Amino acid sequence: MNIFEQLKEQKTIFKDKSYLDHRFIPETLPHRDEKIKLIAKHWVEALSNITPQDITIYGKTGTGKTAVAKYAAKQLEEVAAQNNLNIKIVYLRCTDYNTEYQILAKLCQELGKPVPYRGWTKAEVVNTFRNLFTNNILGEDLILIVILDEIDVILKNDGDNILYTLTRTDNVSITSISNYVDFKRYIKPKVKSSLRDREIVFPPYNAQQLNDILQERSKLSFNDGVIDEGVLSLCSALAAKEEGDARYALDLLKTSGEIADEKDSDVITENFVKEAKDLIEHNKIIDIVMTLPIQQQKVLEAITLLTYKKEEITSGLLYEVYQDLAKNDKVSYRRLFDFINELEMLGLISANTISRGRGKGRTNIITLQCDTDLIDQALIYKD
Repeated sequence: MNIFEQLKEQKTIFKDKSYLDHRFIPETLPHRDEKIKLIAKHWVEALSNITPQDITIYGKTGTGKTAVAKYAAKQLEEVAAQNNLNIKIVYLRCTDYNTEYQILAKLCQELGKPVPYRGWTKAEVVNTFRNLFTNNILGEDLILIVILDEIDVILKNDGDNILYTLTRTDNVSITSISNYVDFKRYIKPKVKSSLRDREIVFPPYNAQQLNDILQERSKLSFNDGVIDEGVLSLCSALAAKEEGDARYALDLLKTSGEIADEKDSDVITENFVKEAKDLIEHNKIIDIVMTLPIQQQKVLEAITLLTYKKEEITSGLLYEVYQDLAKNDKVSYRRLFDFINELEMLGLISANTISRGRGKGRTNIITLQCDTDLIDQALIYKD
C-alpha cells in the first residue's frame, strides 16, 4: 500500500485541521466587532467614489489584525460587486514582497498590467503603476486599497519609497499593519506628512476571549467528544500569558491534537497541551535565531556566553565580549543598542535600565529570556 494512502487511512481525532490555521478567516470574528466597524467606517467612503483615508493598524502578534482587515476587505468587495463599483483591494505581506519594485510589480499585475519581478528599472515600474491612474487606463472611478501587512519589514529593508509612491498616486489608499508601535521612525517627515493616517490599536485577547475563539474553532476542527474538560481553558490561559496571542492558542490546540494522534489517543488531555507548549517554544526560538542577521547572532552569542558565566550583563561588558566574537566585522557601540532593542522585541532578551546610585549614573542590565541550550542549538544549525 502506498505510504501516503496508508497515512491518510490512519485514525484521527481531527475533522478538519484547516480551521485551526491562523490564516483561516471565519464567518464571525469573536471580540473584534468594534475593530471591524472602525475599519469599515474609514473604507465606506469608497462606496461614494471617495478615496478612503490611510489607516495604520497596530497590535501584538495574534491579536486579529490581519484577520479583521481581510474580513472587512471581503465585505467591502461583496458590496462593491453588488453595486458594480470599481473598487480593488490588494493584500500584500511585506515578508513576501519586501522592496518597492516587488510591491509595485505585484500591484500592476493585480490591476491587469503585466510587469516582470526583475529586469526593469525602478523608475519604469513606478511610472507604469502611476500611468494606470493618471491615464485612466482602469477607469477614472477606480479606487485601490493596498493592505501592507508587516510594513515594518519593508521600511527597515528598503526605506519608505513605497509609501512615497503610493501616497502621491491619486485614488490609492494605504492600510498599514504592524506589530510595532514605533515603526514610523523609519518614515521620513515628508512622507509621514502625506500619509496622514488614522490609527487603530488592537489590544491582546484575554483568557476568556481566547477560550471563546477556541470553542468555535474546535467544533469545526475535531470529532465530537475528543477534547478533555480543561483543555481549552489551559490553551487559553497559556496563550493569555503570551500577550493574548490567538495564533499561539490555535497552534497549541492543533499541536495537542497531533500529539494525541501520534500516541493513538482518543482524547486530547491537558498533558498533551503541556507537551505541545514545550514543542512549540522549542521550534519557535530555533527558527527566530536561525533567521537573525549574523551580527545579531553574534550579540546573542555573547549574551549566552555571559549567561553561562553567571555574570551581570551590562551593555559595556556585552560590547567587549561581542567584539571578541565579531573580530574585524564588528559594529559600533551605538549600533549595538539597536540590536539589543530588536532582540528584546523578539522576546529573546530583556533590557532594564537601573540606577547605580548618586554619582554612578545609570546602566542597562541585559537578561536572556530563553534557554541557553536552545540558543546554542540554533547557532549550531545556522553554521
